[in-house]
Amino acid sequence: MSISYKGFNNKQLTFKAGGTVTENTPVKLSSNDTVSVCSSGDEFAGIAGQVRNGLAAVQMSGAVTLPYTGTTTPTVGYISLAADGEGGVKVPASGGKKVLAVNVDTTAETVTFIY
Repeated sequence: MSISYKGFNNKQLTFKAGGTVTENTPVKLSSNDTVSVCSSGDEFAGIAGQVRNGLAAVQMSGAVTLPYTGTTTPTVGYISLAADGEGGVKVPASGGKKVLAVNVDTTAETVTFIY
């Protein structure tokens, strides 16, 4: 048996994709029924999945692994994360989305979290 978080509480919704939404990036609601790429410090609504035909499947809850940036390294446990504006996340000075970080890989600079 190996450790796996894949599929846990994974809930997805379909939105219109505004701007340059790409797969596996934090997104925010930008207008009615539409998500766009997050700017640095934004609290993300979810993580974009497949994007095609002007639509994006957005993971609204579940487990995900994303790159992290910034001067503060995430830690395991309940922490706050915000978008870093580059397709990943960072530990914000204040605010952010409360998540459960279950794995922090400081070599790959990724964090696996459940939200």
